Amino acid sequence: MSTVAVQPSSAVAPPAPVRRPRKASRWQVLRSLALIVVPVFVAATLITFLLGQASGLDPAAGVAGDAASPEMVARIRHDFGLDRPVAIQYLAWMAGLARGDFGVSWFNGVPVAHLIAQRLPISLSVAGAALVIGVVLGSVLGIAAAVRRGSWLDRGVTAFASLASALPPFVVAIVLILVFSLWLNLLPAAGYIPFSEDPAGWLRIIAIPAAALSVDIVADLSRQLRTGLVTALSENYVTGAVVRGLSPRRILFVHVLRNGAGPALSVLALRVPMLIGGAVVTETIFTMPGIGKMAADSALRGDVPVVQGTLVVSILIVLACNLVINLLLGLLQPATRRKD
Repeated sequence: MSTVAVQPSSAVAPPAPVRRPRKASRWQVLRSLALIVVPVFVAATLITFLLGQASGLDPAAGVAGDAASPEMVARIRHDFGLDRPVAIQYLAWMAGLARGDFGVSWFNGVPVAHLIAQRLPISLSVAGAALVIGVVLGSVLGIAAAVRRGSWLDRGVTAFASLASALPPFVVAIVLILVFSLWLNLLPAAGYIPFSEDPAGWLRIIAIPAAALSVDIVADLSRQLRTGLVTALSENYVTGAVVRGLSPRRILFVHVLRNGAGPALSVLALRVPMLIGGAVVTETIFTMPGIGKMAADSALRGDVPVVQGTLVVSILIVLACNLVINLLLGLLQPATRRKD
């Protein structure tokens, strides 16, 4: 009985998993974030518009005067579009926003977009400087406290963060005015100078309000970053990196900081709306003609289109900042983008 030698069949290797390009995954993250941002923006603008309707303010009587006839009041209401149904007014308002038209002030007839364009750079300069100060100083303190955990530096940073988080920005602003403006006479306490006119004067003007607004960011960011880094430093991959001979600086800034900065970035996203809200108080204290002070003055006057326009711009700024922070979180922690 002859035996037939059976040749072993060559095993076919399974196809290698196709790796999705990083660019594609980033586009997916951006698309998923956009699916969240757009409904949030629509809902926020709807609430903003309905708040103006719920105020019950009618510009016709104020513009026409007390001695105006009912026909004149009706004509003014028609000119402002207030005699149309609320849904039609909202759709027309949204269509105007899409074209960059925020409406017209009820009291001076100036386009709201023009008023915002004049005041927005002032608010952005103060808020942007406060954000830079908060991120830089908060990161330095948080990293130093985590690296020297248990030392006097760590305890000092923790105590400072606890004290600073309990101080309102206007209290910090008053203290800074007393110290740097009245006692030391180093920095001005009020006014505003455009950057294009005098860069040095602009920096001196925004120094105190930006520092006052940054205190909360410094406190929360340093505390959260310290907690995240201490947790990351206790992970097994840090021990493995030390065994492989990686330098402490590379371990900290390449591996530990990437994995431990998530909570700090999340807190930073929550602090951006508070930063914009604090601009109202800060600009009032320092008599800076920003959009915060303009919104407060317009609310007292009952100028609804100006208030709505500033709220929409603030919503856009908050959503843009949160979008950037979420993208940074996705870049720092790629594992969060994987799907099972």
